[in-house]
Amino acid sequence: MRLLLADDQTVVRAGFRALLDTGDDLVVVAEAADGGQAVELARTTRPDVVLMDIRMPRTDGLEATRRIVADPALAAVRVLVLTTYEADEYVFEALRSGAAGFLLKDVEPDDLRAAIRTVAGGHSLLAPSVTRRVIEEFARLKAPEADARRRLEPLTAREREVLAMVGRGLSNDEIGARLLMSPLTAKTHVSRTMTKLGARDRAQLVVTAYETGLVRAGEH
Repeated sequence: MRLLLADDQTVVRAGFRALLDTGDDLVVVAEAADGGQAVELARTTRPDVVLMDIRMPRTDGLEATRRIVADPALAAVRVLVLTTYEADEYVFEALRSGAAGFLLKDVEPDDLRAAIRTVAGGHSLLAPSVTRRVIEEFARLKAPEADARRRLEPLTAREREVLAMVGRGLSNDEIGARLLMSPLTAKTHVSRTMTKLGARDRAQLVVTAYETGLVRAGEH
């Protein structure tokens, strides 16, 4: 797996490179000192995963993530946000921006390598300390967007049910059990929902479920 490191601190990039270059299946192909450089290097090196810091000069990691996600040529590139900041708005904005995962920089080396493999495999991931409750608490402060409900119009009634369950953190197995269908059928519904909403992964489905008011904070 090809990795791009984006962090404005040289020492931090060197530390991550030392940790990651030791694995047989991981190789750091480029380093960026700011978000703009990260976007350009993503276009020229086509990494599998970008490890993206949030606070960087000129262009920050959130804006860089948005640019990478919006570029059709970089559709296969996944962004894993790494930061020392655990503030709610950073978590939510990272996911809204299209990040596939969010980890704090104090993550253990083995957990970091596992997270990279998880994200590269097409799955979403959050730091253990960043739970669904964090997203709920931030969502509680935000009223649903005025036109948010219209974003759900392409979905069937069943797909809305599935989206709500994804928003509540249920797995495909749990969705299947609730709706009396196989996990494979549940997975198919999730995939169709992602396609119709233009979501890259389940993390973005969770954000959409809250933004549209389909799932509300504190709701079970």
